Parts: sequence; structure tokens; C-alpha cells
Amino acid sequence: MNTNLEMALRLLLAVFLGGVIGFQREMSGKEAGLRTNMLISLGSALFTVLSVYAFPGSDPARLAAGIATGIGFIGAGVILHRSGGAVVGLTTAATIFAVAAIGIGAGAGLYIVSVVATVLALVILMLPHLKKPADK
Repeated sequence: MNTNLEMALRLLLAVFLGGVIGFQREMSGKEAGLRTNMLISLGSALFTVLSVYAFPGSDPARLAAGIATGIGFIGAGVILHRSGGAVVGLTTAATIFAVAAIGIGAGAGLYIVSVVATVLALVILMLPHLKKPADK
């Protein structure tokens, strides 16, 4: 297959998979919704494709580590501590982290792994919220 076509398909898959997760988050009324998750997945995939094809001989694993660090910074920004000790945004931060990894997988050409990870993320996100028993 033509290398440019292969790269384009990897980016399209990343956008689609990020969009699937983003749609679920959007329908749940979360801050990081459709466009955010699509862009995170696209950016991660593009960085991965560039590291593989634009810089032959480089170590793509180093770039993946850099993506994880950058996404960790973004994820930390969505975690809030509210009065009374409540913490919100942890699932959103974890979703951002997972979507970035899905983008890396799609960008690396690991199509089945990326699709399975997307399905697993959706299943996890649709699990019911369990409340902790009140402290006595």
C-alpha cells in the first residue's frame, strides 16, 4: 500500500476511534467531549506517524513517552478538588490518557489493538457509578 495512503488511514482511524469515545463523553455531559477526544487521538497518531516515517532511524518509543507526559499534564488540568474534599475529573483525565494511547496505537498501525482498546474503554465508561458508603 502507498505509504501516504497508509499514514492517512492511520490518522482517519485515530480520529474515528477518538470520536467514538468522545461521543459517549459528550452524551454524558462531560467537559472533554467529541472534538476534544478526536483531537487528542489525532495528535497522538500524527506524532506517532511522524516519528516512524519522517525521522527514519529514530526511536518511536521516545516520542510515545513524550506523548504520555504531555497528555498527563493535560489530564491533570481537568482534575478538580471541590470543597468538602470531593475530587472530580478523574475519569475524564483517565479517558484523555486512554484516548491518547489509542491514537498512538492507530498511528503505529496496530489497528485491532486500537479498536479493542476503544471497545474496552466504552464498556468501562458505561459501567454504573458505585457510591461509597457514608463514613460514620
